[in-house]
Amino acid sequence: MPVSQVVGRRVRLVKSGKELKGLSPFNAEKTPSFFVNDQKQAWFDFSSGKNGSIFDFVIESEGVSFPEAVERLAAEAGVALPARSADVERQEKKRAGLVEVTEMACLYFEAVLKGAQGRNAREYLAGRGLAETARAEFRVGYATAERHGLRDHLAGKGVDVATMVEAGLLVSGPDIPVAYDRFRNRVMFPIQDLRARVIAFGGRTLDPEKSAKYLNSPETQLFHKGSLLFNQHRARKAAHEKGRVIAVEGYMDVIAMSAAGFTESVAPLGTALTEEQMALLWRLADEPILCFDGDKPGQRAAFRAVDLVLARLAPGKSVRFAFLPQGQDPDDLVRSAGTAAVEGVLDRARPLSEVLWAREVASGPLDTPERRADLERRLRQAVARISDHLARRYYEADINQRLEMIAPAGRSRWKPFRPPDRQFSPDRGRPSREVRSWNGGFDARPQAPAVPSPGLASAPTFSGTTPGAAQEALIVLALEARRELLHELTEELSSLAFADPDARELVQLLLHAHAYVEEREREPLTQVSDEEAVKIGRLRERLRRKLRPGDDRFFAKNCATSELEAALRQALGLRDRSRKLRSELRDAQGALAAEPTEANLAWLSDVHARLAALQQMPASSDEQGDERSLEQVLAEAPTYKVLR
Repeated sequence: MPVSQVVGRRVRLVKSGKELKGLSPFNAEKTPSFFVNDQKQAWFDFSSGKNGSIFDFVIESEGVSFPEAVERLAAEAGVALPARSADVERQEKKRAGLVEVTEMACLYFEAVLKGAQGRNAREYLAGRGLAETARAEFRVGYATAERHGLRDHLAGKGVDVATMVEAGLLVSGPDIPVAYDRFRNRVMFPIQDLRARVIAFGGRTLDPEKSAKYLNSPETQLFHKGSLLFNQHRARKAAHEKGRVIAVEGYMDVIAMSAAGFTESVAPLGTALTEEQMALLWRLADEPILCFDGDKPGQRAAFRAVDLVLARLAPGKSVRFAFLPQGQDPDDLVRSAGTAAVEGVLDRARPLSEVLWAREVASGPLDTPERRADLERRLRQAVARISDHLARRYYEADINQRLEMIAPAGRSRWKPFRPPDRQFSPDRGRPSREVRSWNGGFDARPQAPAVPSPGLASAPTFSGTTPGAAQEALIVLALEARRELLHELTEELSSLAFADPDARELVQLLLHAHAYVEEREREPLTQVSDEEAVKIGRLRERLRRKLRPGDDRFFAKNCATSELEAALRQALGLRDRSRKLRSELRDAQGALAAEPTEANLAWLSDVHARLAALQQMPASSDEQGDERSLEQVLAEAPTYKVLR
């Protein structure tokens, strides 16, 4: 199946040379920067930097998992997936039987809610502002107070007790002579998987004497509460379209938020946020908003989430924290103040770094040197949990700035002070101290750091320029200098994912100019608007500061055209090889996770070694005349015997 056939359902494509182009489905734009190449079975979006195969497009545009994308495309193409083993088939049939039983239970609960026995439950839901349309959409039901109501209903339909127990619907055990209904006198919220199948339930008691308000299904073959989010199957499309996902605390919160238009809302299933759930949230959006009630338990829940997220931070992947007004949950706020108030809370969501600081500062006074030292120790211990070295480095810098604002002894910790500034006093001939305070606590801003000179700021060691960024800068600047190569290299560019935003934006501008020229063959190749020319000049200067020492020689007036083109092609080759190796790395990691054998471990080690060797290659041949080819460098890397 051609990529364009699948992409064409969401993007209007037009012919452009050997490729098809259209407006990005991921970003609003007026000029096409989305390209599809059916020969390479690939697509690339210059506006967002996203690219990949036909499967990647379905995953990115529809928010499904890889197995789901494979199943969908295989079904559309009429291709039968490989047969599963007999054991897998047996397990799948068993799970299908359990799904059938939980669906029957859901229909029963829905019917009871609508009948005479569901009157009190309907009144409760009406009092919580839950309209009938929302009840129907989320399939809300009611379990009667009878001990065997559900059991007798399912038994009448031929379901045996053992299956009901296995589905988590009945309570049984050696000391229980007759199994009985797990859920009684509860409003029932069905829990659905990513395929919208009912696999478990959450029940809210209507008995004021019950200490535990909510009760969830136990762990079953179908249901693992730590690896699923309530409402995820509905929320993922909205989350991908809005670029935002909101995690609230309870079932009613999700339903109220969705009814108010926040259809990208999900919730953990009666537990604190887990690693698996955090991974699911990051699949929906790069910076999920964790929304907590405005009370002490809500604050404690937020503070617990900080440690979970810190250990898994990566560049571009974080969270924000939204805190509701004191004593209100999302359901209350929607009913009392409307959607604008909720949107205001979400707009004021605080970054992880601020909540980490607030958590540690709130633990006690900071009126002595020892207490301030303890604060610093706790902060550094927290940041040490960050495994990504780049994210950790920026968090360490953020801590250093915040620690400079700690109040001197005797001052409230909620009114930080900048450390005294030493100013030279000519009349005294010695420094004097001036202490200035400013408002803040949570929103306090640290003193502006010292600004380096332009020369120091442009140095790669100071700016943190990576080999990948240097390669991207060289590629894009070379294309800007040799625009006649754009037509020849469009296909190569469509397979590269530019991580650097400056590089991505300049390539996009160049391609727009090139597309303009293609449509008007008589126009000069350098045709750009005045506004675009200013942007290109600004981006060119920023990218030149990211070049490795010596690479700027390619843009000198006396540099031969052939030398610049050779450097461009070498950088393109390195980027292409890096992309393929990283793809192979993901495959090797997946293989090792699925089957932890020596062979898969050796494969993963080998890919790591080749990637390390690739990092040794400069973006271009260096000034000392290093003429080693990429293959020679890789040949010198340590090798691992793969036992296959």
